[in-house]
Amino acid sequence: MMPISHDVAEDVSRRGRDSVFISKATPEDDEFVLWLAPRLEAAGYKVFADILTIEPGDRWRRQITNTLQNKAAKMLLCCRDATLNKIGVQEEIGIASDLLKELKDPRFIIPLRLEPFKKLFGIGELQWVDFLGSWASGLHDLLDTLEKQNVPRTLGKGAINPSWENYRRRLAIKVEKAPEVLTSNWLRVARLPDTIRYYYPPGPINLDSMEKMCRQSAVPTEVHQRGFFSFASPEEIERDFLDLAPFKIHSEHGLLDLVEQGSQSPDLKPREAQNIVLSMFRRAWETFCRSRGLYQHLFATQMAFHVGEAQTPLGKRISWGRDGKRRSSMLRNSAGGKVWQYGVSATPFFWPFPHFKLKARVLFADLTAGNRAGAVINDAGIQHRLRRTVCKGWRNKVWHGRLMAFIELLSSDSPSIEVPLSGACAITFDARPMLLTSPVTTALSDTMEDDAEEPDDSTLGMFNPEDED
Repeated sequence: MMPISHDVAEDVSRRGRDSVFISKATPEDDEFVLWLAPRLEAAGYKVFADILTIEPGDRWRRQITNTLQNKAAKMLLCCRDATLNKIGVQEEIGIASDLLKELKDPRFIIPLRLEPFKKLFGIGELQWVDFLGSWASGLHDLLDTLEKQNVPRTLGKGAINPSWENYRRRLAIKVEKAPEVLTSNWLRVARLPDTIRYYYPPGPINLDSMEKMCRQSAVPTEVHQRGFFSFASPEEIERDFLDLAPFKIHSEHGLLDLVEQGSQSPDLKPREAQNIVLSMFRRAWETFCRSRGLYQHLFATQMAFHVGEAQTPLGKRISWGRDGKRRSSMLRNSAGGKVWQYGVSATPFFWPFPHFKLKARVLFADLTAGNRAGAVINDAGIQHRLRRTVCKGWRNKVWHGRLMAFIELLSSDSPSIEVPLSGACAITFDARPMLLTSPVTTALSDTMEDDAEEPDDSTLGMFNPEDED
């Protein structure tokens, strides 16, 4: 091949064209590009490939087109039939063909033959660099070609983006075309009350006092206009609000009808109705957790409830599992001179069906001389650093085991959990997280037992392999 003239190379550089653009198919060419790109960078070339260069939120097609049109000094075209049949690759060939004329560079497109391929209009007569027999040999010829054509590069030691290797490792995780059953962090609501009531005072009322009493009520109530919604019976309302004023039933509503359609009397939009009911569900959950003696802690804007000494001593295993498969996990233990205590926060949802989403939380306290939990560390920064160190060795199976043990603790070996909304009705949860089915399976190596702790002294202090079954 004849080298590009020095004048053209300078013109390319002046236009800011300093990138080697790789046109590829996903996922067919990913393995090859992840091998090639860092080697080009090591030789001093700036590489653009959509594997790494497109960031979340980017308009990916516009980003690719803009780079090719305005920044590319050369386009390396991965050539095999599967790649050349891709519409996106054909669009890039069309843009590059126009640039070939605009830049007066007849060698702007450099085909890389990965497999025998049928000639395609626009590139049929171009000489390719052969990677079919040997990638190493192809790389040698490609580097020689780029140098002869004066493609801009940084002389000396090139800077290799470490993300190429990180992405390659992620790509190495095999995805098998077989369904995989996954355990979610959703607790399905099995049963809800049919009816919710709106109470109002027939006479004058101090609204501030009513709001305060609703917040302090033993059962969840939510203020709306001059009254409030509640699942409680008239007798319960009369008992709890006797010192304020008499309250009467203004209207009764089907619960699901209210959250889906709202109400005309009182005036309530569906979104407002959902927020009111979800707030009541959240209050009911928090009251239930307090009644079980769990330790509450506010994380940012969400309350979480943690297992304390009243539920289990340090290092004790909690048995969980059904269908004859019993396992066990710890919910409290010491590590690095601190005590970690597992807990969850719960958020209710109606869509796509009623459920509570659980979020795992870990709270740290000081370890006393008597090997007991002292005061909770009241510093969010320290709590964050401890979670990043103590918990970093916990694999997914460990987190799963702790969640299952926590649910088992709440359900007391029952198949369901009852969270009261009043003296006569409750939310009923399935005491087992929902199972989801993925259409594919990721073949991840994991030699740990289902409940085993990570054997890493730096993350869990004095590791004892007998701590977990």
